[in-house]
Amino acid sequence: MSDERGTSGRAVHFGAGNIGRGFVGLLLHQGGYDLVFSDVAAPLVDAINAADSYTVHEVGEGGVDTVVTGFRAINSAEHPDALVAEIADADIVTTAVGPTVLPFVAAPILDALRRREPDAAALRVMACENAIGATDLLRQEIIARAGEDWGALAGRAVFANTAVDRIVPGQPEGGGVDVTVEPFYEWAIERGPFGGDPPHIPGAHFVDDLTPYIERKLFTVNTGHATTAYFGAQAGIERISEALADPAIEAKVAAALRETSALLVAKHGLDPGELAEYRATILRRFSNPALPDTVWRVGRQPLRKLSRHDRFIGPAAEAAERELPTSALMAAVAAALSFDDPEDVQSVELQQRLRTEDAVALASDVTGLDDGHPLFAAVRDAFLARAAEVAGAGHSSA
Repeated sequence: MSDERGTSGRAVHFGAGNIGRGFVGLLLHQGGYDLVFSDVAAPLVDAINAADSYTVHEVGEGGVDTVVTGFRAINSAEHPDALVAEIADADIVTTAVGPTVLPFVAAPILDALRRREPDAAALRVMACENAIGATDLLRQEIIARAGEDWGALAGRAVFANTAVDRIVPGQPEGGGVDVTVEPFYEWAIERGPFGGDPPHIPGAHFVDDLTPYIERKLFTVNTGHATTAYFGAQAGIERISEALADPAIEAKVAAALRETSALLVAKHGLDPGELAEYRATILRRFSNPALPDTVWRVGRQPLRKLSRHDRFIGPAAEAAERELPTSALMAAVAAALSFDDPEDVQSVELQQRLRTEDAVALASDVTGLDDGHPLFAAVRDAFLARAAEVAGAGHSSA
């Protein structure tokens, strides 16, 4: 692979973490791009720059090791001008930073577009996040910052939404910049914005309608992973694979995913048999004992995961609007409300708010649903039940 490196141009990737190195960066390397990572974590940037190569270890059936070369990293906090210069001459920009960080990524991209030669090929921008329309969000942030200048800059960039899927667990101690991942991955990219000239990224596939791919992934992989984590935490189980080995937990996860599949069939016309096979594949992936993934890592940030358009409330709300079953999804929501990890900021905040705020108002604030929505009664009841548990625990320990 290394003999192809650099033949496709330059790719700048925001987020040098495990997803960045073990998935997006890997596929860009395989596409022959000279790879530039951008990150604000100084020790990570230094470690990447001190390495001539790193290895992506696939663990599980069919897994292989792949050596990545031809990369460097920039500390965007310390060297913003260098980052802008790299983007101005790049062919591709990708991100794996989390949706909430995208507004901060917009500024250097905009500055780079201002520097970019007007007759240069359009910069191809793709946000690879666990969110629907993440690239659209990034584009809107760039346009808002550009103001009246956007008209002159619009032709210098092309924006395409993506759907990405690869489990990258917490990494073993002492692994350096190597990354452990599962063998399975999927990177679907909108074809339309590129016209007849999509970028060369082996392993990615370009589709005319991305929405079914995004929602199939979000409402199966993300919903199922988090559901496993929250029920596993409730049961006092440490690892995701061990949680799914519990027949009771496996049954609850499977039930939640049958409900999301029913929505995908109703909404997108997806084939029920193919979805059943997809669900089975996902559950096998979660059960991979070679992935040292914990319920605490997967369950972190419960407030975000309980928000209006994320993996629980998003599909459950649409299912309720279609009068489809939601009881298994709501059981997962209840488990999420009991996720109590003192090491996770959002978990601490959620438990504190359950102790101190009106549960009904909190339910509306966290989930974005009002009392007129057909799902709200079930959401309200879940919040009230957890608030009562928290209050009872407080009284019993007093």
